[in-house]
Amino acid sequence: MASVDVIMAWGESLYHLLECKTGRLVFENYLRTEYNDENLLFWLACENYKTHSGVTEMKVDATRIYKEFVQVDAPRQVNIDCVTRKEIRENISHPGPNCFDRAQRLIYRLMENDCYPRFLKSELYAALLERAEGK
Repeated sequence: MASVDVIMAWGESLYHLLECKTGRLVFENYLRTEYNDENLLFWLACENYKTHSGVTEMKVDATRIYKEFVQVDAPRQVNIDCVTRKEIRENISHPGPNCFDRAQRLIYRLMENDCYPRFLKSELYAALLERAEGK
């Protein structure tokens, strides 16, 4: 269980929430209950993608991310504009380290303005705070 300070920090910004492994897990579980975890999973996949240095590894992972989250009718399609989607589709054959940056920024802002505020108002977050304060 995270400390009350850590849980309170989650309420300060989405950045603080995502920087904490426990916070990410709690947020993902919350989003799963809303059937809305694709944005976080995409954001995390993009973060992982940035750690690749090999061209082959980057291409394989970029293709996986594209098929899972970006292409139209993807199993976990994220809500990005058609220009961003087209840009990724055109770059997928020769993906660079910044291939998904624009889409990742869009999804981060979407989470920050939509599901993150709902998470902070949720019974789950309130219960975590209450339990941590009661220690």
